[in-house]
Order: sequence, then C-alpha cells, then structure tokens
Amino acid sequence: MAFKLWASSAANALKISCNGARAPLLPAFSISRCFSSVLDGLKYSNSHEWVKHEGSVATVGITDHAQGHLGEVVFVELPESGTSVSKGAGFGAVESVKATSDVNSPISGEVIEVNTKLSETPGLINSSPYEDGWMIKVKPSRPAELDSLMGSKEYTKFCEEEDAHH
Repeated sequence: MAFKLWASSAANALKISCNGARAPLLPAFSISRCFSSVLDGLKYSNSHEWVKHEGSVATVGITDHAQGHLGEVVFVELPESGTSVSKGAGFGAVESVKATSDVNSPISGEVIEVNTKLSETPGLINSSPYEDGWMIKVKPSRPAELDSLMGSKEYTKFCEEEDAHH
C-alpha cells in the first residue's frame, strides 16, 4: 500500500500518466507536458468541470486534469434530481486521499439525473472522468452560458499556464 501511494505521488511529480487501462493500444505509460487528457467537443470551466451538451441535456463532470491533482477519489457528494444549479455555484463535493474539493456547476439549470454509480464506486472519476465518471445531467435554463466556457484548445492552454504557476 505504501509503495502504491509513493508510486502514485512519484508519477504525479514526474507528470507520468498510466493510461494503459484506458487505451490498450498505447504504451503502458506516456510522458507529456500536460499529463491529463482534454477531449474535443466538450466545454470546460476555469474551475475544471466539463460539459457535454446534447440536445436538451448537459452532462457535467470534473476534468481529467482535476482528478489528477486530487488523487484517488474516495467519496462523492452529489445533489438529488430536481435540484436547481447555478453557473459558478457549488453543487457537490469530491473527497480524495489528498483533499476535499467543491464541485461547481458550469451551467444553470435543473438536475435531471445523478450518477448513482459514484456512491458505490467513486474511483470512476479517476479511471473514466469523461465517461463512467460523469456526475450530473442538467436541463439547462440558459444554454447561452455554454458560450462563455472554454473549448479544448483554450482549456489545454489554461491548464498549462496554471501548472506553470504552481
């Protein structure tokens, strides 16, 4: 256990990402300037949440960059369906072995679905932040708010600049 924690800390310090489980066609690990993945087609907030807008539903989660900085996620607090969320306001929390962090909504609207798998398996946020680790689905009340969020290139640059200052 201690070795695993040390290896995880060392990998984070060296910016080594073990992506073998997610992408079997890639090498077991890769080294890059920005060790986290950023997907095209999503919108990103400066507090490290992502949004995938499809029709009348916006799926929300935390980014790979955020989960990488948090470390192993051990608990997730989410709102109930029917709850209203506001852009920039907290809707839940993520607790990891390193810290507890509030999760802010990148868009205003009504929560129409909550990822209940996260209560049993919070580590999905680490292993699959953009797929199985989604947090809430929202019916946006102001879809134009999406226009103020960053695209993938902007978010990648934002993360690189933020990491350079830490």
